[in-house]
Amino acid sequence: MRADRLLALLLLLQNRGRMTAGDLAAELEVSVRTVYRDVEALAASGVPVTADRGPEGGYRLMDGYRTRLTGLTDAEADALFLTGAPGPARDLGLGAVLTTAQLKLQAALPAELADRTRRVQDRFHLDAPAWFRDADPVAHLAPVARAVWEQRVLRVHYRRWRGEVHRELHPLGLVLKGGIWYLVAGAAAAGAPEQAVRTYRVSRLLAVEVAEETFERPAGFDLAAHWAETARRLTAALHQQTARLRVSPRARKLLPVQFGAAGARAVAAAGPPGADGWVEVDLAVENTAVAVGDLLRLGPEAVVLGPPGLRAAVAAAATAVARHYA
Repeated sequence: MRADRLLALLLLLQNRGRMTAGDLAAELEVSVRTVYRDVEALAASGVPVTADRGPEGGYRLMDGYRTRLTGLTDAEADALFLTGAPGPARDLGLGAVLTTAQLKLQAALPAELADRTRRVQDRFHLDAPAWFRDADPVAHLAPVARAVWEQRVLRVHYRRWRGEVHRELHPLGLVLKGGIWYLVAGAAAAGAPEQAVRTYRVSRLLAVEVAEETFERPAGFDLAAHWAETARRLTAALHQQTARLRVSPRARKLLPVQFGAAGARAVAAAGPPGADGWVEVDLAVENTAVAVGDLLRLGPEAVVLGPPGLRAAVAAAATAVARHYA
């Protein structure tokens, strides 16, 4: 591990120029004292590392020095698919490995191409988690990822809405959606001869055990295609009815913010506003219980015209709220 870290330190100095001990420690995820020892080890091995003192000081390599130790290890090659997503890479325990892989790639490129890659990194950043929501705690993500990679059976203790269960899973893949990690895995359904592929939220795994036995992946299984179909079916299941609303100009702006794509579609399909600026829209919503809470967030900026059951439910909820403040 120390040899990998020394090489990563060397490549950092080669690719980025002068860096302070604090900057190096942050990149390598070690202490500043460890950086001091590693720099001494590099210098002792003949690498021309120079220490500049003062406010603008730091460590740098002698002008013109370049290493050609840029071969990727297996782990570094595996981590490259997470380029641009350092947060998820850290979740998977691959943060330092990914950094080293990127540094090796930069070191192996001609100077002009290396400069272009640095400009891209300076100008584009992928931030996966959604706004105003903390990331899920994923204490068991690393062993789950290992089971996915090694095709090992995974025994889990899982918390569902209806209670806790124990399952033996064949982990097929991991998906990061809006900052939340999901495990796609085969699980034997009761009375079913074959495994059903289901989705599990990693943060709800209470305990995991990576078994010694392995399993065979289903022939032709495509994780991306499976997830796209799962998302399509989930969206169709969630939007069980259409609400007819009369909304104010302000609510028209709020619909895409609060209801996402469904709100944007409702606004786009709306007719011309009346003299007061209000307009009628058709909004795809979830079941009545969920839709009531969602629609009340619009406050007095929207009126539910139908269907009658939803209108009555919203009216009853609004009356109950008003009664609290009477």
